[in-house]
Amino acid sequence: MSGSHRAAQRKVDRQMHPDLSPTLPVIPEVCAELWASAARVLDANWVGDHTVPSRTLYPHQWSWDTAFTAIGLAYVNQPRAWRDLRSLFAAQWPDGRVPHIAFDPDTPEEAYFPGPRFWNVPAYAGRPARSSTGLVQPPLHALAAWEVYRHAAAHGADAVQQARIELDRLYPRLVAQQEYLGDRRDAGGGGLASIVHPWESGLDDSPAWDEALAAVPADPGLLDRHPRRDLALSDAAHRPTDTDHARYVGLVLDYQAGEYSDTGLAERHAFVVECPGFNAVLATAELALAQIAGVLGRPSEARRHRERARDVTAAIGRRLWNPETRTFHARDVRTGRLSPAHCVSGLLPLMLPDLEPDQVDGILAELRSERFGLPAPSHDRTAREFDTHRYSRGPVWINVNWLLRRGLLVHGRRDEAEELRRRLVRLVHRNGHFEYFHPEEGGGLGTSAFSWTAALCLDLLADRSAPAYARAA
Repeated sequence: MSGSHRAAQRKVDRQMHPDLSPTLPVIPEVCAELWASAARVLDANWVGDHTVPSRTLYPHQWSWDTAFTAIGLAYVNQPRAWRDLRSLFAAQWPDGRVPHIAFDPDTPEEAYFPGPRFWNVPAYAGRPARSSTGLVQPPLHALAAWEVYRHAAAHGADAVQQARIELDRLYPRLVAQQEYLGDRRDAGGGGLASIVHPWESGLDDSPAWDEALAAVPADPGLLDRHPRRDLALSDAAHRPTDTDHARYVGLVLDYQAGEYSDTGLAERHAFVVECPGFNAVLATAELALAQIAGVLGRPSEARRHRERARDVTAAIGRRLWNPETRTFHARDVRTGRLSPAHCVSGLLPLMLPDLEPDQVDGILAELRSERFGLPAPSHDRTAREFDTHRYSRGPVWINVNWLLRRGLLVHGRRDEAEELRRRLVRLVHRNGHFEYFHPEEGGGLGTSAFSWTAALCLDLLADRSAPAYARAA
């Protein structure tokens, strides 16, 4: 192996092995209550073969929620972590896509909109009709599988043996997911996956989509025919507007009318966007697959995954970097324009070890600027569109900041990573396991007892520098 390849491998190792304890953590007394409460949330949201994000607002299984939840379950219940991932991938489509919602057949249609009848997905791969949606979410699952495997040793030899079996079972499905996104979803032809709906980004109403969404008709009649149910459970000021929701419904109907095909997306679909956050997760998944392939004794496949990660990283730099703002922005594939909005999704390529040094410096400067800070809000604090309460237009999300923390560790910013970890733990300790948080006052927003907040708290508390939090609390 050449010196440059060894250096690249060391970068991958740092990416996949951040400074988290390889054994079950010893939790300082001040954190024990938070650890116990997080575990209780995950227990309460377990429904037999998967974990729901919340018992009230989100009663089905969500895709990248499952990945984040598995990362936390790795510490407290390995069998559930693997069961969660298996349950989700049982809903995988024959083309490799992993749907953003796998519907629970025992949950009534009226419990969530848009529910199974609205999506009207045909039967596939032995699954009944209307059992999932046709959209996807960021493919964090390979990283989740790797993290669960990495912590198996703390649970004994049987857990390690089972984890090896689970990796072997999941690996081809994870590869198929990556191939679907890298091939069928490369609508722009530049080596990046496109999202066809804001819901696919994980940052549903981010201002990053505003320009692209402006070209999508907002038919208010759609809300008369398909009334919202989220507002019965959440404050309307915390949720996407009716105008945006009408566009969201219209985009689903348009994609559905094409039988969820990805052929000719840029020519026929009204929303086709390359998101820096989504593609950063895509590249990170390739790095995780390289580690998994190594464990499974497939060195040639591990090399291919590392090469693919470098290719996606380079494409993010070519297509989504704005040298004037020195940060990453979403690209509208239909127009070729970069969004002018400064959003947290533009910071997520920090997770990638092969990012150009100038791009790393640009992200760090953006993160330290008055627009963001730690923990990072979902949107530029100085922007006109910044909203302290509304979903992805300002509030702080634990999962996004967890990803940013990984990026800080990948690039050796240990002090900032530790400061972010402590602030996130304090935020949840003081306010509870909420879906998201007020970016200035810190209060909990959205639904309470939220699974990924609880799960990622376990991971943050398990960091071997957790005693530092005990001293600072």
